[in-house]
Amino acid sequence: MARPLGLKCVLCGREFDPRSMVYTCPDCGSDGTLDVLYDLVDARKRINRKTLAADTRPSLWRYGEVLPVEKASSIPDLSVGWTPLYSSPSLSAKYGVGEVFVKDDGRNPTGSLKDRASSVGVAKAADFGQKNISCASTGNAASSLSGFAAVAGLKSIIFVPRSAPVAKVAQLLVYGATVVLVNGDYAKAFDLASMAIEKWGWYNRNCAINPFLVEGKKTCAMEIAEQLQWNVPDIVVVPVGDGCIISGLYKGFFDLMELGITASIPRIVGVQAEGASPLVEAYETGAEKVQFGPAETIADSISVGAPRNWAKALRAVRKSGGEMIRVSDKGILDSIPELARETGVFAEPAGATSFAGFRKMAMQGKTGSRDRIALVVTGNGLKDIPSARKAVGEPIEVEPELRDLEKVLGLNV
Repeated sequence: MARPLGLKCVLCGREFDPRSMVYTCPDCGSDGTLDVLYDLVDARKRINRKTLAADTRPSLWRYGEVLPVEKASSIPDLSVGWTPLYSSPSLSAKYGVGEVFVKDDGRNPTGSLKDRASSVGVAKAADFGQKNISCASTGNAASSLSGFAAVAGLKSIIFVPRSAPVAKVAQLLVYGATVVLVNGDYAKAFDLASMAIEKWGWYNRNCAINPFLVEGKKTCAMEIAEQLQWNVPDIVVVPVGDGCIISGLYKGFFDLMELGITASIPRIVGVQAEGASPLVEAYETGAEKVQFGPAETIADSISVGAPRNWAKALRAVRKSGGEMIRVSDKGILDSIPELARETGVFAEPAGATSFAGFRKMAMQGKTGSRDRIALVVTGNGLKDIPSARKAVGEPIEVEPELRDLEKVLGLNV
């Protein structure tokens, strides 16, 4: 475990004590999200290729020397991380690139990459002696938090838009969370959660506000690098909503390079849905700040018109030489069965958005024949069955007789 050196505002550079319970820079307001700082020179003594090769833990806690949790006893007893990274020769041949890898983070305990953040968030709540933890979410962060809070014996209070998928709300209730359905979009749920958290002093799990949460998400990048024997890909493609996952990926690759474990940072490509793409708009126009607006997309997990972690997200893209692109809802839905049939990975709409973005890049000639590309699938398809059904045909229905089956198959084969 590691005690952070400090917290640093991504906009003005002001630094804060990591034990101060400051979430964002008071000078820059909610836009002033914070980076977690470590003594990486000292950490090199305890985390390197040799120590990691000897570490048999199949979880994100193998990177504990650069995670902000101070007490091992704070860690919730629910395994998270070290999800599969699949190579897909069929996709690389189909789209004319060197190699395609699929990181299936839908294999985490509650079915999404958000478990990485929740495990760290719940552990930090325990570090600080907090008993109540809360967040706003479009669905995955909420179900993730409720699961890890339950294991840790914390009370979770979750705010979600009324439009959140039924399966995700069911997860919250199964885990025993207090669930507040907000009559409004994610931005309204976020604002109400923020007011409640401030009023009643709950620990804030909102990833765009709490700097420690991004540290959990950065382990996805670290795993990709380690699973590729530290030969990082040329391009990493990831869906983007609030901007926390893409921020975490950049931080993970950055920390590895600073530790002397890897030599470079991949080009990081963020993908948003057309109906919720304020970060794409800012990237395309070269804006220094994102303009918030409405959001409407089938990919509920990235249906965010007011991305609170916009500063870190734009930094991740610009510093890595990547880009932001938008895809249609139809492109997202079409990607669900194609990804599943080519790789065996069943993704929810937001999770398949990375593949939709890669596919668009390839068809536009933005990828090269030697490029090694990693696609991050952030959530399991079972999270949103109604959307998956929209992407596929209907099953064959027959009477329980061979003659009827033969007749039907004869018409369809």
